[in-house]
Amino acid sequence: MKQQLGNQFQRTYAMKGMLLAAAFLLAGCASQQHLQGNPQQGRAEVVAAMDKVNGYWQKTTPAQEWPFWNVAAYHTGNLEAYKITKNATYLRYTQDWAEHNKWLGAKSTDKSKWKYTYGETDEHVLFGDWQTCFQVYADLYKLQPDPVKIARAREVMEYQMSTPNDDYWWWSDGLYMAMPVMTRMYSITGNKQYLAKMHEYFTHSRKIMYDDDAKLFYRDARYVYPKHKSVNGVKDFWSRGVGWVFAALPRVLDDLPKDDPHRAEYEQMFRDMAASLKKAQQADGYWTRSLLDPAHAPGPETSGTAFFTYGYLWGINNGLLDKAEYLPVARKGWTYLTTVAVQEDGRLGYVQPIGDRAIPGQVVDKNSTAHFGVGAFLLAGAEMVRLIDGATEKGAN
Repeated sequence: MKQQLGNQFQRTYAMKGMLLAAAFLLAGCASQQHLQGNPQQGRAEVVAAMDKVNGYWQKTTPAQEWPFWNVAAYHTGNLEAYKITKNATYLRYTQDWAEHNKWLGAKSTDKSKWKYTYGETDEHVLFGDWQTCFQVYADLYKLQPDPVKIARAREVMEYQMSTPNDDYWWWSDGLYMAMPVMTRMYSITGNKQYLAKMHEYFTHSRKIMYDDDAKLFYRDARYVYPKHKSVNGVKDFWSRGVGWVFAALPRVLDDLPKDDPHRAEYEQMFRDMAASLKKAQQADGYWTRSLLDPAHAPGPETSGTAFFTYGYLWGINNGLLDKAEYLPVARKGWTYLTTVAVQEDGRLGYVQPIGDRAIPGQVVDKNSTAHFGVGAFLLAGAEMVRLIDGATEKGAN
């Protein structure tokens, strides 16, 4: 019976794979022509795709949600979409969310009870998943300064920096959740302790999760090879877990001073990860949930693919990645996102639900969507627009 189910499972995914390949071939050709043809037409199509997805999301999801990571990560992308489109509705949505949460993350005021283990209660103030909202509040502060917007962020992060601990970021997701908070708070306050502590915490994360041979991050210490393996016995790098890191580095480098003593280290890691991820991209433009073992959890996954696409486009736009080598990778990723992941009504599909690893047999299909997947898609779209705008200014592409 087990073998029969396995064969049926493989046939189902093979059929889905053929259908996805056909969709990619038919729709992808059109997208490539637009990106390579009239730049203004291409720009309008990218903005339209962003508006389709974001409009659906905001229409079906109230702004009055909690400030935990899954929601805050959406808002990081929504604000990037606002910067590109100047759509006041986008900005109002995030402002409503921030005001609903009173510019707070976890709400405990008793520092003796603050924790940074995993937790969804108000005592987990130092857990990075509760700090993601601070980077959104900082972005809103930059648009319209008001000390109230960053008061809690300063209280929490400056308390954290006063402790001798360096193991706050013990999971790869945490680098996206908290690293950009540090650089944004530095850019606002000028306090260089934010940058020094960020590198201290990052060094610990690298030590426990980074594989120097594969140039990729494990999700956390539980998944380091050979203690943990994929179904085929190879290293199991979780796509979204790596995506969080590959997207965190651009958001850090955006605010990091050019003369920061650790800038070269962050940039080299970004380039190394780009080279490794390129090899793991599937022919149809997406990345599978287990990057080096597609058979572990077959089929497309959108959140990781969107984070990778965003990272490649940012790297090209900012001169860290070679355009000739990596633009085809980014284009294939964007074509998958817009022709397979985006559904007719604007829902963004194929987003693996909240989790911490690639799970064999878990259903991820066109109905699978989540806040953070939409946020990642908007990040990628914003960088695609910047790519087109840059090419237009240079009279190239």
